[in-house]
Amino acid sequence: MFLAYLSAERRASPHTIAAYTEDLRQFDAFLRDEERPPSAVDHQTIRRFLGAMLDQGLAKRSVARKLACLRSYYKFLKKRGLVEVNPTALVATPRLEHRLPSFLDEPTVTQVLEHPDRSTPEGVRDAAILELFYSTGMRLSELLNLRPADIQLRERTLKVTGKGSKQRILPFGRKAADAVKGWLSVRKEFVLQGKDPGTLFLTVRGKPMSPKSVNVLVNRHIGAVSELQKKSPHVLRHTFATHLVNRGADLQAVRELLGHESLSTTQIYTHVGIDRLKKVYALAHPKGT
Repeated sequence: MFLAYLSAERRASPHTIAAYTEDLRQFDAFLRDEERPPSAVDHQTIRRFLGAMLDQGLAKRSVARKLACLRSYYKFLKKRGLVEVNPTALVATPRLEHRLPSFLDEPTVTQVLEHPDRSTPEGVRDAAILELFYSTGMRLSELLNLRPADIQLRERTLKVTGKGSKQRILPFGRKAADAVKGWLSVRKEFVLQGKDPGTLFLTVRGKPMSPKSVNVLVNRHIGAVSELQKKSPHVLRHTFATHLVNRGADLQAVRELLGHESLSTTQIYTHVGIDRLKKVYALAHPKGT
């Protein structure tokens, strides 16, 4: 019932529903091990569950997500009169370690964008994917759901559907427009037996690209020019935001482009900018080191 509510009313992504399903399964198994009925769950039970997850070696971020799942779950139950008290109300979120996002500097991202072999249809496709990631900062799921009709080449804008099925319009640059135009000119070669699945980007077998297939190609092109440990599409999203902030973009505008609900989520990029300024200071100031 709760998972159906998430899908139908909250419009949660399949990824979120899968994660919450696993979280609730683990919580149910924990209650069975404690021989504790659901009606007897209190805040101490929740704390013991989270402690058990940490003892099993789960990262604090994963444990924090499990607490978020249980908060949402008990809020749902209380609203429908199925429990009298939300046992998560007195449980604090684990303190998370502060991690700066991985990103590429401007010369390196230029090398990444130039790496695909544009003399081949696959290279033309890869170039369009990389250019759109860096030019718009869109999420992987947003790119996978793009359809040709979502692209307005003349205006250089596109429509994406983000978290919670919320849509937003994103601008993109001339190089990205040229790359997408090049891909659209060869895309028909990927449509097999006239069966067009409708998504903008296709595999050589004429299927919609999967998260894994896009991750693999992004990893390959970044890995060819960079030693960066993380080489995912999210690195290009972080790179997009970092370069905007470093060049003076308004943080509120960056938030809207990224599709963040809260400005506090976007503020991580101000720390990246400060870190860069500290390095410049240390190198340039006579007493900087």
